[in-house]
Amino acid sequence: MASADWAKSREARLAATASPTWRERMEALRYVPMLLRLVWETDRRLASLMLVLRLAQSGVPVATLWVGKLIIDTVLELRSGPRDYTRLWELVALEVAIVVAGELLSRLSSLIEGLLGDLFSNHTSVRLMRHAASLDLEQLENPELYDELERARQQTTGRLGLLKQLLGIGQDFITLVSLAAALLVYSPLLVVLLVVAVLPAFAGEAHFGAVERALFVARTPERRQLDYLRLLGASERTAKEVQSLGLAHWIIARFKTLADRFYEDNKRLAIRRTVIGSGLSILGTLGYYVAYVVILERTVTGALTLGTLTLLAGSFARSRDVIERLLLGASGIYTQTFYLKDFADFFATRPKTVAPPGSPEVPRPIREGFVFDDVGFRYPGSERWAVRHVSFTLRPGERVALVGENGAGKTTITKLVNRLYDPSEGRILLDGRDLREYDVASLRAAVGVIFQDFVRFDMRLDENIAIGEIDREREYIDAPREGATPPSSIVDAADKSLAASLLPRMPEGYAQMLGRRFQGGVELSGGEWQKIALARAYMRDAQLLVLDEPTAALDARAEYEVFRRFSELIAGRMAILISHRFSTVRMADRILVLRHGAIVEQGTHEALVAAHGLYAELFEMQAVGYR
Repeated sequence: MASADWAKSREARLAATASPTWRERMEALRYVPMLLRLVWETDRRLASLMLVLRLAQSGVPVATLWVGKLIIDTVLELRSGPRDYTRLWELVALEVAIVVAGELLSRLSSLIEGLLGDLFSNHTSVRLMRHAASLDLEQLENPELYDELERARQQTTGRLGLLKQLLGIGQDFITLVSLAAALLVYSPLLVVLLVVAVLPAFAGEAHFGAVERALFVARTPERRQLDYLRLLGASERTAKEVQSLGLAHWIIARFKTLADRFYEDNKRLAIRRTVIGSGLSILGTLGYYVAYVVILERTVTGALTLGTLTLLAGSFARSRDVIERLLLGASGIYTQTFYLKDFADFFATRPKTVAPPGSPEVPRPIREGFVFDDVGFRYPGSERWAVRHVSFTLRPGERVALVGENGAGKTTITKLVNRLYDPSEGRILLDGRDLREYDVASLRAAVGVIFQDFVRFDMRLDENIAIGEIDREREYIDAPREGATPPSSIVDAADKSLAASLLPRMPEGYAQMLGRRFQGGVELSGGEWQKIALARAYMRDAQLLVLDEPTAALDARAEYEVFRRFSELIAGRMAILISHRFSTVRMADRILVLRHGAIVEQGTHEALVAAHGLYAELFEMQAVGYR
């Protein structure tokens, strides 16, 4: 990011750090019930046990102080009267029992909260992935929503801390009531001094907590840049080009510049927080010692016993700590609930690509085919039409090839046909019905797509193929299968795509881990990965197969064999094929030639060559290279 851009974004961040109003703080608490529901959904038994343990711990401090008072008073009585130590030892034993019980309750509480924290993280991560999978590609490609997703992803591991704060506040409140009762009985003035002692620290932390949160939100785009630079600078997938192009020094310098700017912002906030917080803390300490002087004065005059002195001094000190924790906890909860807001906002985002209730499934078999009726589409945020006034028909059993230069709109058409996007204008019909009216899951099950930028899954070979039809192969994939033979569907798909030719170099056969991310993984070439991607397409019982540059990384012999088998496979099915190789597209029944998002020619290979138009020009340019 350029310095000017950073300066502008920094001004925006500073503008965002204004301390929120109390109304905004109260409104932030509306996210707490959602958190409680999530925890309750995670594990009701552990959640209930955690609550009971917290309640039990709340009585330990006051019980310890009260028994301590009784011990001191008993010791003084023994010095001036009959020396019967029975009551003294009973009180000592009781204090030991209370302290031990408190330790056990604390450790058991930590155990339960740790277990619940792990389950909570897993539960919320699953919900996050499930919801992300339901959203549209258009939404996930929106930078603002992606920032929201990134912040929500960070909340899956840390938001149980908010619950612990809530429980801690409840525990501290009960403790405070019991401690305050002792102070009120002996001196109401102590309660007033107690409040005065803790308010300054609370005000300071509430302000800086809000500032910290505002900076966190404002810096999300830059934080994503840092994460991306980390990936570029230390990843096996980028190492080849980084080293070949000598990019390491440039990436490191750019990362350091951005990280240093983050550091300066954090340092300024930390220094202000420390200086102001220290001053406010000193005010609180002075308030405590004023109260201590009051207690000492009343003890010297005989109004209080030494045991009561110990009780009140201890109660005041603990009450001050408890109230400070309560107020700071309340401030922290405000900050934490705004972090939780990211989680809530992400789940409030609803997918746009939805079918009406009771929408029909895609017919099987499809009888009339697809019709693009004056279709136009612009990507979100773009003024340029990716495709415009596109009209054509794809009939059952027909193979259509899309040809054109890069950016002509070929891949956009493949995204429209399975509703990754909906047209901006015009409509797409399937068997005479608008594509939007069909059940989305049914439509995508009927369309098998292999994109040019297909994902290389760092998984086993059989898993890489099986995920082409994961619902059907779920039992095999999820079950323990040491030495198990893959289903015939996986073997057949590997054979049709030529992925089976990789087996001789796979020590574990179909169980071989692919990629370098995990131990024992085998890295493949681009062409070998492409064979596996094709195998995934062959796994699907799709009525329409869409292959976007399916053989770009294959050699000529492999390409010929793949398409020979492909022709056999799609007999009776529809197919859309995108390729820059004319030796491939000439097998299509019809070829659509696109330019600047519009269909400018269509016909068979022979007819288009004879027409001496754009197709013939592109064909001749490629043919010259082989002469």
